[in-house]
Amino acid sequence: MDELIKTVSEKAGINPEQAKAAVNSVVEFVKNKVPVVGEQLQGLLSGGGDGGNPLAGAADALKKKFGF
Repeated sequence: MDELIKTVSEKAGINPEQAKAAVNSVVEFVKNKVPVVGEQLQGLLSGGGDGGNPLAGAADALKKKFGF
């Protein structure tokens, strides 16, 4: 998750604490809207590896799509 926080901080021009709050807000939003995906996303961002996760590579795809 640290890499994503750093990227958000740099791209948005905000400090790392603000970026962390933003990333956590997005993860919570996804968890509330689509709990299964949110839990997998949180695990992926926490460095849990893919563990057979069907979302393996999703973070990289999202970063690429949004230019991170």
